[in-house]
Amino acid sequence: MNWDIVEGKWKQLKGAARAKWGDLTDDEYDQVAGNREQLAGKLQEKYGWTKDEAEKQVDEFARDVDRDLKNL
Repeated sequence: MNWDIVEGKWKQLKGAARAKWGDLTDDEYDQVAGNREQLAGKLQEKYGWTKDEAEKQVDEFARDVDRDLKNL
C-alpha cells in the first residue's frame, strides 16, 4: 500500500493502529498524523525496537490495512 493513502486516511486508520500498538497515547497518534517516519520513531521510543524493527512493523501495518480494505 502506498503510505500516502494511510496518511490521507489516518483519522479512519488510527483505530487499527491503536489495536496493534496499544502503548501509544492518543496524543502520540495525533502527533504522528499518519507520517510513516514519525510513527516508526514513536514505536522505537515506546517499545525499544531498532529502527529496522519499527519500520518492519509499520510496513506490516500498511500491508494489513491494504488487505483489510480490499476485503471490504
